Amino acid sequence: MFKLTSLNLNGIRSATTKGVESWIAATAPDCICVQEVKAQAADIAGRFEVLAELRGHFHFAEKKGYSGVGIYSRHEPSDVVVGFGSHEFDAEGRYVEARFDTPARKLSIISSYFPSGSSGELRQSAKFRFLAEMHTHLMRMKGEREFVLCGDINIAHQNNDLKNWRSNQKNSGFTPEERAWMTALLHTTEPTGGLIDVYRHLCPDTTDACYTWWSNRGQAYAKNVGWRLDYHLATPATAALARAEHIYKDVKFSDHAPITVDYEFTL
Repeated sequence: MFKLTSLNLNGIRSATTKGVESWIAATAPDCICVQEVKAQAADIAGRFEVLAELRGHFHFAEKKGYSGVGIYSRHEPSDVVVGFGSHEFDAEGRYVEARFDTPARKLSIISSYFPSGSSGELRQSAKFRFLAEMHTHLMRMKGEREFVLCGDINIAHQNNDLKNWRSNQKNSGFTPEERAWMTALLHTTEPTGGLIDVYRHLCPDTTDACYTWWSNRGQAYAKNVGWRLDYHLATPATAALARAEHIYKDVKFSDHAPITVDYEFTL
């Protein structure tokens, strides 16, 4: 069984002071994809290169204290790809891909942090540009290899993916355009189909139990007024190997909860 976790850290230094390394050691994933590292290579060197005996591979933002993603793995990748070829967004540290290729299988694990548009129209426009580029990239990649993309997607897809859907339909993360993008990604008309939302594949009807992010305002966490923003998006054959999921709502390393999926394969 391959145990794969995704977690937005909201700062790797902050999360480690809150015990994330001990939690990783206790839950023992084979691989954990992290987002919002908020660090540079010099900050990682000698302190965060390895967590709980898992070695990290990273994509850092050029801007200090901003974005950044990583993959910590128990197994050494055959290759690591930093960035997805975007002239605009690779500078923001939003994509790292670990490849575990053998003669029998090409498999990638991706950690990605999608932009938020909540700060205003300029960033929402940038988010739409990112989504267009990412869709093209993922569909092209889907024709070449199996993969799981783990990340903070910053989109709640359906009404049951957030508590107050009626009042959020004009807000970034739940606009009709963003939801339509996700629908197109999952239900593309290509002959081989789209990607699979692995959590919804395993738990199609959950509501309050599915949330992975809570605002820091208005006692949202205590009242479970949340959003499902963190995903495993997989190629169909790999998604079919998913056997169990767990959202760790009760641990608080950041404003996001870790989400783990067990897949019936080994590296």
